[in-house]
Amino acid sequence: MHYVDAKGILSSENGMNLYRGCTHGCIYCDSRSRCYQFTHDFEDIEVKRNAPKLLEKALRSKRKRCMIGTGAMCDPYMQCEEELKLTRQCLELIDEYGYGLAVQTKSDRILRDLDLLRSINEKTKCVVQMTLTTYDEDLCRIIEPNVCTTRRRFEVLKIMQEHGIPTVVWMSPLLPFINDTKENVEGILDYCIQAGVYGILCFGIGLTLRQGNREYFYEKLDRYFPGLHEQYHRKYGFAYEIASDNNAELMKLVRERCREHHIVCDVNALFAYFHEFPENKGYEQLCLF
Repeated sequence: MHYVDAKGILSSENGMNLYRGCTHGCIYCDSRSRCYQFTHDFEDIEVKRNAPKLLEKALRSKRKRCMIGTGAMCDPYMQCEEELKLTRQCLELIDEYGYGLAVQTKSDRILRDLDLLRSINEKTKCVVQMTLTTYDEDLCRIIEPNVCTTRRRFEVLKIMQEHGIPTVVWMSPLLPFINDTKENVEGILDYCIQAGVYGILCFGIGLTLRQGNREYFYEKLDRYFPGLHEQYHRKYGFAYEIASDNNAELMKLVRERCREHHIVCDVNALFAYFHEFPENKGYEQLCLF
């Protein structure tokens, strides 16, 4: 772990990454790709120590409140967050200044900040996004080794439901020959239905591989799934988009179950939802600012 002073914290789309790198160890992680120009080891977390100061300045200067996103490139609830509390400090500012929040994570550490998530959602809108890829717990521990398993993430979703906080599940990626099965997808869908999720984001059954994350992924295949590396290479070569042979069947299943249970699964509609700020919600509370 090392510290830097960032020049800015919010992107043009009002997203923020408080850290760079990750310690979850997910074997498929696209953020390892060389196109993101990491100059340090991926597990050597870069900490933007001045992030709360930068965020407060940005929130003060905005003419109009909006949704603030975090977690797209780096999980805001890695182990280091327990000590550093950068995410919590930023959530406190988002709550104080009356902004909305769309947060994405794989970690149950988000429950530490349930008080702030509830407060933000009561005043404006808070959307918790949780990644679920692998229903089988033992397999999940291999694919996503250093973070809580899918069962625990489902429990987090249930807790959010109990507190009226809307949730969206990222059902991606699903790995060919590993978890691209009907049994796996049905298990995840059942969790989503039980947890009353607002939406399910699924870009198709498969994953993306490019320089940086491809090598790491193949190294893990060699370790945990002997022979699969060669099978991937024969079938996909150096393709960027790796589509499962089961894509059509499983995506049909996803769409049917979502339609049956009134779960939004249109990708464009969900991204619009993440950015939609409820102008009139909590107006009386916001007037205090």
